[in-house]
Amino acid sequence: MQACKDLVQHIVKTLVDKPEAVVITAADVEGKIVISVKVDDADLGRVIGKDGQTIRALRALALVVAPPGQEISVDVLK
Repeated sequence: MQACKDLVQHIVKTLVDKPEAVVITAADVEGKIVISVKVDDADLGRVIGKDGQTIRALRALALVVAPPGQEISVDVLK
């Protein structure tokens, strides 16, 4: 779980204009890793991307780092 969180945090902080405002939390909810991403409102579009391409790519990368068979969710919070 920590590797997934660290990867998401590194990528998100690289994408945004205000990396100091990035807050990443990870929790195990009923056997599923749930990573929540909170960014400054001005950076929300950068993390989501056009038609959600950026967040989909971020979710795919987190899934690659997760243990085999592990469900993972990456959610952007407002």
